[in-house]
Amino acid sequence: MGRYCQLVMGPAGSGKSTYCQTIMQHCEAAKRRVHLVNLDPAAERFEYPPTIDIRELITLEDVMDELGYGPNGGLIYCFEFLMENLDWLEDQLGDYEDDYLILDCPGQIELYTHIPIMRQIAQLLQQWSFQVVGVYCLESQFIEDTAKYFAGVMSATSAMSMLEIPHINVMTKMDLVSDDVKNNMDRFFDPDPLLLAEDANQATSEKFNDLNQAIARLIDEFSMVSFLPLDIKDEDSVAYVLSHADNAIQWGEDQEPKEPNDEVELPED
Repeated sequence: MGRYCQLVMGPAGSGKSTYCQTIMQHCEAAKRRVHLVNLDPAAERFEYPPTIDIRELITLEDVMDELGYGPNGGLIYCFEFLMENLDWLEDQLGDYEDDYLILDCPGQIELYTHIPIMRQIAQLLQQWSFQVVGVYCLESQFIEDTAKYFAGVMSATSAMSMLEIPHINVMTKMDLVSDDVKNNMDRFFDPDPLLLAEDANQATSEKFNDLNQAIARLIDEFSMVSFLPLDIKDEDSVAYVLSHADNAIQWGEDQEPKEPNDEVELPED
């Protein structure tokens, strides 16, 4: 049996915690052993109590109170402290040899796009024999502003390049999108940047047209990002997203077949 985990990330408010809760519910309904790992020292509440919680080691509130740091600086300090106490994390993870872990990460995207801390954590997880998939969440409301959508695609591209692990991108909160908008979302799931640049040009000043085109070409040249739609009210949608995450880390390929239940009585002829 292997060790598997999802590293769930994305901007603040992108639906990471809701994603984690939804995947937990789906896995438990399917009789899969799954555990929530909280890596956000600023988290306040969970629908599912985390099995492993970084707040047992350090909290953002304590750092801000004792050191006078702001939220961003305090969060970075928390992760630097975690990196200095990796024996705590390794010890916490050591009890889960055959289970599936969902790691709920902070919403500060600098941790995934600029600062190498999350890459180091991903590398450590791999060294500890975990198969890791990155799950980058972007809320569907981003499609209402093409410039904001471009920013989301760029941040997802940056995270994929920085972390260097198997990766999927999830368009969250699809249950909040109207049917009319859903019917025109294919170009956002598989971005056509040059086409979307036309929308950006219409929504911004003419002096930004060249910049819009340059960003669109950059996204088009990398061509790394596509999105899986997630409607948490639709079990098929949840199963579809989970199957992509499972495939990325080859979950299930080394699962042992279940032993037959000898106590089950067969009907007589």
